[in-house]
Amino acid sequence: MKKSVLHTKLCDMFGIKYPIVLAGMGYVSGPALTAAVSNAGGLGVLGAASFTTSELQEMIKRTRDLTDKPFGVDLPMPPQLDDIPPNSTEESLRAGFPIEAVAFAEKFGEELGIPKAHGKAGLQVFSIDYTKEVFKICLEEKIPLFVSAVGDPSWVVPEAHAHGMKVMAVVGLVRQARRLTGNGVDLIVGQGTEAGGHTGRIGTMPLIPQIVDAIAPTPVLAAGGIADGRGVAAGLALGAIGVWLGTVFVTTEESCLECIEFGYMSQWEVDTWKQKILNATEDDTQISRVLTGKTLRMIKNKFQDTWEKKQGPILKTPKQNVLVADLQEGVRQAEMTDYMFPVAGQISGMIKKIKPAAQVVEEIVEQATHILEKLGTGKG
Repeated sequence: MKKSVLHTKLCDMFGIKYPIVLAGMGYVSGPALTAAVSNAGGLGVLGAASFTTSELQEMIKRTRDLTDKPFGVDLPMPPQLDDIPPNSTEESLRAGFPIEAVAFAEKFGEELGIPKAHGKAGLQVFSIDYTKEVFKICLEEKIPLFVSAVGDPSWVVPEAHAHGMKVMAVVGLVRQARRLTGNGVDLIVGQGTEAGGHTGRIGTMPLIPQIVDAIAPTPVLAAGGIADGRGVAAGLALGAIGVWLGTVFVTTEESCLECIEFGYMSQWEVDTWKQKILNATEDDTQISRVLTGKTLRMIKNKFQDTWEKKQGPILKTPKQNVLVADLQEGVRQAEMTDYMFPVAGQISGMIKKIKPAAQVVEEIVEQATHILEKLGTGKG
């Protein structure tokens, strides 16, 4: 049988039909979405960051109940892990905050009418013990791909390879790609600044070919500003063997279902998040450190805008997460939609409808195939 023009090395590595990978987004990429992408011929990736270890085991089981296709697991590994004292809690971190930072946050909430509440910053993600436990679960479950969308997963490489597992990392700079490849990481995602969530400062178009040239023959995936077949074709033309897609899958029917079920987000939050993406233009996102202390692209909102105008403190990750956690919980409880942090990429302006994930994959494949076949024949 003739292979599709979309058949790349990535397809052979994981036994998938199309080189389309779901970004393992916390609170978004649960079993329903992960399985839907894998069943449609792509590679689903569970976002482990939003779950406890017991919940992750349940999520893996659920995913396997929904698909017999391969899928991966993503867990951020922030470089600040070693800067956090062992057994740190949100309370112990708060105790070390500058007095002026605490005072600013309290006054900020009062002035904006945000109800007092106690939020959780998800500190488990910054615990090395938690990270080791998640990795152990992935080995025991024979997950074929372990991904670190943030940070350096080099330390897991030897054991991963011993168990037949591939390791992939997301980077925003050529030097990061070189270092990780040198440490044995199997695949690199070059993510341009256009991407939603934690992102860098280099655009996708110049970044991908530079990474491809720098680390060949290590395979590269393209990410940032891709939501349709045109973007996939462009990524492949730049030398990537596949794409890593986030924002377009946030606006699918299957996204966030488990985070609602387990109480991490409410239905109104998810509905509002999706609608803000659908309503956005190409100019409605902004990079800010207000939420996590790291550069994060999100749709513009009054919380981030007001904090920055008042020159609010930006602490090092994860202290910034903890500093704003109570305020964000107050925003949730009061359903203050304009003060949410709707994480999304610049491609939001292209997304206008909520669809099933399988339809998203199908439409991307159809368009990318048509473009690549036209280019192959030289017909416009």
